[in-house]
Amino acid sequence: MKKLSLLILMFVFAGIAKAEDGHKLWLRYEQNGNAVVKGPRCKAAEELVYYSKNNVELLLDSKMEDDEYRIEGDKIYAKGEIGLLYGAYAYLRGERTGSKPFYKLRILNHWDNLDASIERGYAGKSIFWALEDPQTRRNSKLWRPKPIDKELIEEYGRANASVGINGTVLNNVNASPMMLSDIYISKVSEIADILRPYGIKVYLSVNFASPMSIPAKGFNKGKVLKTADPLNPQVKAWWKAKAKEIYEQIPDFGGFLVKANSEGQPGPFDYKRTHADGANMLADAVKPYGGIIMWRSFVYGAAHKGEDRVKQAVSEFAPLDGKFRDNVILQSKNGPLDFQPREPYAPIFDNIKHTKQMAELQITQEYLGQSRHLVYLATMWREFFSYVAPEKLVGIAGVANIGLDKNWCGHHFSQANWYAFGRLAWNPYLTSEQIATEWLEATFCLPGDRFLAGANERKCLPGTCPLADLLSVMLRSREACVDYMMPIGLHHIFTFDHHYGPGPSEYQPNAPIEWCPVYYHKANNDSIGFDRTHTGSNATAQYREPYCQMYDDINTCPERYLLWFHRVPWSYRLKSGRTVLEEMDYRYTRGVHEVEDFIQTWNEAKPYIDEQRWQEVDARLQHQLENAKEWKKVCMNYFSSFSK
Repeated sequence: MKKLSLLILMFVFAGIAKAEDGHKLWLRYEQNGNAVVKGPRCKAAEELVYYSKNNVELLLDSKMEDDEYRIEGDKIYAKGEIGLLYGAYAYLRGERTGSKPFYKLRILNHWDNLDASIERGYAGKSIFWALEDPQTRRNSKLWRPKPIDKELIEEYGRANASVGINGTVLNNVNASPMMLSDIYISKVSEIADILRPYGIKVYLSVNFASPMSIPAKGFNKGKVLKTADPLNPQVKAWWKAKAKEIYEQIPDFGGFLVKANSEGQPGPFDYKRTHADGANMLADAVKPYGGIIMWRSFVYGAAHKGEDRVKQAVSEFAPLDGKFRDNVILQSKNGPLDFQPREPYAPIFDNIKHTKQMAELQITQEYLGQSRHLVYLATMWREFFSYVAPEKLVGIAGVANIGLDKNWCGHHFSQANWYAFGRLAWNPYLTSEQIATEWLEATFCLPGDRFLAGANERKCLPGTCPLADLLSVMLRSREACVDYMMPIGLHHIFTFDHHYGPGPSEYQPNAPIEWCPVYYHKANNDSIGFDRTHTGSNATAQYREPYCQMYDDINTCPERYLLWFHRVPWSYRLKSGRTVLEEMDYRYTRGVHEVEDFIQTWNEAKPYIDEQRWQEVDARLQHQLENAKEWKKVCMNYFSSFSK
């Protein structure tokens, strides 16, 4: 009977064997084109006409909230066209109730540069920016941007709208002043026009010193300034003139994202001013138009010489709490360091009580195998929300993993992280399993099939369909990554700068010590770990109770954070009874075995996956296994040299 079931399933999935390149993402709807859709002519109607199996009616309800939708049978209600669009995608997903977004701000942060490169981008060049060939620029003093790819940006807008993302920052936080030049503002306006029907506002990252490089229309006779001091009246006037210039072309422009006085970026500290001085000056410029300032709290460096890097955000921002304008939002990374495979939550969320905050999550896998490893990040983000109440935040930003690769994200399974970010920004209480199930169904099942579906639908259940076992792979993948990279609280031990591969021994004498792996584990012949308790850097004091005491006491500190908060002798035994080195070896080995199991599961799924995507994912998994083995070998050889 079981063989018969498998044969039936193989026949059912036979139609999926044709090659797919992943460009359709999770929007692989079966096109019908026969549905009758009553109501407003809008993007929602277009989607439903093409892809709905039923006739649908779209209705406007002025009593509903912005972006909210309600589904009653084959009727979709919303306040406006964007709500109807969200409802249409929910309807096509099979939802038959209603929903409204938890956060108003659901924003992607693109770290795209004007030359088409992407900082921490692993899926090809920028989908927004590229320069004309220098040979064609003639006598222009500046390289000119290539035309916008309207069709591609429409596809991007559609994908974002399908998961409820409603904002996008179009350029790198390490921003070029050129972003605010006339020619680029006009390009931003083009992009805004393309994305507007999908409910997406555009934002820009800005260089704080832009007034010293770029003229503002109708200001100072086209001359640049000699200062960017936020309290200088001319600087204030420059930003107001630049804001007016932008909003005249883009009336619904969202605002600015700012990285200031971090990693060499200019900022108010250059003029002995505070973050509040800088942020408020910009906030005043965009306030008349309804704009916001997202001011990043990712700061460390010379201003805190000798201070533990994970403490510096609280040191800089806690004294300023309550001094920011009401349209300023502090944007803080989920952890206090830098998007590590595992970190405790960032204590800045405990210390800021009178200023709006949003969390910054990283979708691009800078420290998690980049686009070469299968690592599903929803489990990491749900872990963060178990410590930081979603109600404390006004929005979520996600550092995007999108590029010109045909499949958008480099790795087919990296698409799941883009999807998961959007779904969690809409509803941070969705479980990792719910989101992964949705994504797997949409990405690999035939239209109409479901994993773990209702009684009236064909099911792919564990034990009968290997596709369902991929759910287990996704849910285990982040923990596996932690195991084979940096178990029991090890952190930032990557190869210098590019953050790929193991480099626990690296020390660069000409680089800031905070960039060097040896700073974080401090291994010697006696002990290992970073003492952040009251006897060390006292970083534990920045946390609220019960976490302050929990992390400070080695007997109550979760072992997943052991070497993050504590320095221990090599002879220290964990709850397993194993010494520190023995536990490292156990975890590294377990991580390798997990990847081996992922490969076996993927092999079993081969009959149900089209050949192109199966081969491309298989190649990535084989590479991931090689990397996991390398992590174990390099790290165990290095740390074993200390432990006798």
